[in-house]
Amino acid sequence: MKKMSVEDKLGTNVFHTDEVNSHIDVDKAYPDKEEIMKVVLACPAACYTYENDTLSFSHLGCLECGTCRVLSHGKVVKDWNYPDGTRGVFYRQG
Repeated sequence: MKKMSVEDKLGTNVFHTDEVNSHIDVDKAYPDKEEIMKVVLACPAACYTYENDTLSFSHLGCLECGTCRVLSHGKVVKDWNYPDGTRGVFYRQG
C-alpha cells in the first residue's frame, strides 16, 4: 500500500459548509501587517491571503484547527466558533 502524503489525506476530507455564514469573524481592515501575516502564514488550509495590502479570507476550506484564533488574540480574528450542527469538516484519514 502506497503511503499517502498530507495533501492526499486532506483531499479525502469532506466539507459541509454554510457558504454564506462564516464561523470565523475576520477584521479585514486590521492595520497591523505583522499581525495579519502571523495568521496568513500559520493557516494550514491557506484560508487567508494577503496581497497588495489587502487581507482576503474564505472559510470554505477551513480545517477548524483554531490556529488563527490562538495566534490572533482577538485582533485579526475577532471571533471564532465551531460551525453549527452538521456543518464543517469531516476527516476521513484521522
